[in-house]
Amino acid sequence: MKKEMLKKVCLLSVAAMTLGAFTGMPAQAGYTLNPEVKDATPALKQAAEIGVRKHETEALKNEKDKDAILVLSFGTTYKNSREKTINKTVEDIQAAHPNTKVVLAFTSHIIVDRIGQKEGIEIPTPEKALARLKEEGYTRIAITSLDVIPGMEYAYDTAIYDLYKNDFKKMVVGTPIMYWMGQEDQRDDVEEFVQALATQFPKTGKDEAVLVMAHGTPHPANAYYSVVQNRIDVANLGNVFVYSVEGWPHLDTVIPQLKARGIKKVTLMPMMMVAGDHANNDMAGAEDDSHKSVLEKDGFTVDTYLHGLGENPAVRKMFVERANEAWDALEKQ
Repeated sequence: MKKEMLKKVCLLSVAAMTLGAFTGMPAQAGYTLNPEVKDATPALKQAAEIGVRKHETEALKNEKDKDAILVLSFGTTYKNSREKTINKTVEDIQAAHPNTKVVLAFTSHIIVDRIGQKEGIEIPTPEKALARLKEEGYTRIAITSLDVIPGMEYAYDTAIYDLYKNDFKKMVVGTPIMYWMGQEDQRDDVEEFVQALATQFPKTGKDEAVLVMAHGTPHPANAYYSVVQNRIDVANLGNVFVYSVEGWPHLDTVIPQLKARGIKKVTLMPMMMVAGDHANNDMAGAEDDSHKSVLEKDGFTVDTYLHGLGENPAVRKMFVERANEAWDALEKQ
């Protein structure tokens, strides 16, 4: 029994660990099953679908091609930040694909409702956006994400893909800006992201630091923040520390490190697509429990940088590249 179980584990391990190598083409950044794997089951095939995923529906193969790009973002009720970040990124994606319909949808249904009530603007959920595209005769959809890491929000993106892919002739879902991290022959999205993020860092002295506030998530993808910190350290970017508002590491994880290095002044900045509620209130608010207030009570001088990642041209470029990857996978025969 143990030998049989071990054999099964080994076979699955071989299938999973030798799925293939990075193809070298950004649009096809994924793995393929090892040719030694014969008669792969649907479950094994789906497990091997990492990176840019694509699906073609055999029953709809004779439909005429009519393509669209669906951009998915969590969204924000902060109109000013939304226009400078999400809307600007969508504009850049549209500029890269001038003859293609580009649709924006928000994955936060609460934000969709609030924007509708406060601004009278209808921003669809992914479900409504796809239903509308279907009604308009679109048959091939490239889904691209404005997520930073493949956490819970990206899990929603891929769930949308899994639930609706059979409704269209072809559907593709791309990756967040951070997905690969240099494993095997993969590119290092985290290193590229850190380089882009560093373009907005202020110059700091020996007793100054930058605290980058991530969102945080109960999803295992929270581990990406540790990789971000590693790439920051490897790049010798100085006293830069990543912490999160709803995950790990926490602010109180970082404060002892600041004191150990003799830091007197810090600059707080969000590592989020928008400078919304978390940035304006949790990070920079006047309340006693805001991060700014907590640090000031602990004797630090605090500056705040209230700009979302979408305002950073280098970061927006990465989002456009991810959209291009999804589009290229959609167009590839």
